[in-house]
Amino acid sequence: MKLTIIAATGGVGRELLQQAVAAGHDVTAVVRNPGKLSRQVRSVTADLTAADPAALETAVAGSDAVLSGLGPHSNSDAGIATQGTGAIVAAMKAAGARRIVAVSAAPVGVVPTPGRPSPPKHDPGDGFFMRHLFSRVASVMFGKVYDDLAQMEDILAGSGLDWTVVRPPQLTDKPLTGTYRTAYGQNLRGGWSVPRADVAHLMLAVLGQPETIGQVIGIAS
Repeated sequence: MKLTIIAATGGVGRELLQQAVAAGHDVTAVVRNPGKLSRQVRSVTADLTAADPAALETAVAGSDAVLSGLGPHSNSDAGIATQGTGAIVAAMKAAGARRIVAVSAAPVGVVPTPGRPSPPKHDPGDGFFMRHLFSRVASVMFGKVYDDLAQMEDILAGSGLDWTVVRPPQLTDKPLTGTYRTAYGQNLRGGWSVPRADVAHLMLAVLGQPETIGQVIGIAS
């Protein structure tokens, strides 16, 4: 497969790059700093906060799928997912590319947006402690991050592209297990964390699963 990986030097992006190359895919990496790439692959330099449309179109042209690890690290850089994903979607439409898989976050399902002003109060997959304790703490610490990712999801849902969103809880650097749990449209009960490597594994796996198009998928260990 010909794949374009967005933010290929980030946490999930590095895992996507490693696994995609190991599987023999033809990879184009979209990065801000090519010098940080861990593998020798075709690369396109792009700052997703102010992306060059022509550069992005070149990166996605002829791609079988775009895999996006783009997202804010903290409240201070929130907005990158919305801005960058809007630019990616525009580039894909201009280039005729259709399939995109993006990483989001488990708490996003209950975050209101202009396109979804009345989301559920609680995610149906969350247990008592997640609903009443952790979610409140996470909202205070990362509220702008989740707002950004929720608006990113709205962009994808309204894009007309063949999209899939993966929502992990806390990400870790543990090695790939391949034994993670998934659920459509909700989080996983007791799903407190998941390795970045497993998130990347799922993002690559759904490319061969047409039933995942137009779906939000929760993942957890």
